[in-house]
Amino acid sequence: MQELFKSSYYWLDLAVGFGSPVVLFALVRLGAVDRRNWRLFWLGACIGLVWEIPIFVLSKHTSLPIIHWIRELPAHYAVFLVSHTLWDGAIFVVGVWLAVLICGRPVLSRFRWGELAVLLAWGQITAFAVEFSSVTNQAWAFIEGYWWNPTLLHAADSPITLMMQAVWLIASAAFYLIALRMPAKDGVAGAND
Repeated sequence: MQELFKSSYYWLDLAVGFGSPVVLFALVRLGAVDRRNWRLFWLGACIGLVWEIPIFVLSKHTSLPIIHWIRELPAHYAVFLVSHTLWDGAIFVVGVWLAVLICGRPVLSRFRWGELAVLLAWGQITAFAVEFSSVTNQAWAFIEGYWWNPTLLHAADSPITLMMQAVWLIASAAFYLIALRMPAKDGVAGAND
C-alpha cells in the first residue's frame, strides 16, 4: 500500500490541489458553507503565491535552487506551482473551519487570540506534515546548506527544514489580519449550521 501511495503521490498532489476549489465551489453552491469561504480560499491562494513562485522558479531556473525533486515531475512544474497554490488556499480555509469548531461563531469578525492561535497552530502542523509527507514519499525536498533555511531533522535521508515553518507562521498571521478586514456580507466563515 505504501508503494502505491508513493508511486501515486504526484498525481494525488495534483488531484487534491485542483480538486479543492471544485469541492469548495460545490459546497458553497449547495449552501453547505458560506460564500465568504470562497473569498477566503482565494485570499489564501494569493498569499501562497508569495512563496510558491520563488520556490518553483528559483529551483528550476537559477543556480540558487530551494528544492529538488527526488523523482521527476510527471507534468510541467508550473502545473505543480498552481496546484500547490490551490493547496495553500484550501489549507487556510480548513484552518478557518477549525477556528469555528474550536472558538465558536462568529469567526473573523473581530480580533481574537484564540482564532489566531488556531490558524498559527494549523499552519505549523500542515507545513510540517506536507514536508514530511513529501520526503518520505520521495517527491521533493528542500536543499540543505543555506544559512537561511536550517535543517530541523532528517526523514528518509532528506531534510525537514525551518523555512516553511517560518513562512507558515508569518503567512497564517497575515491571512488572519487580512481576513479580519474582509467584508462579512455573506455571513461568517465556516460550515453552515
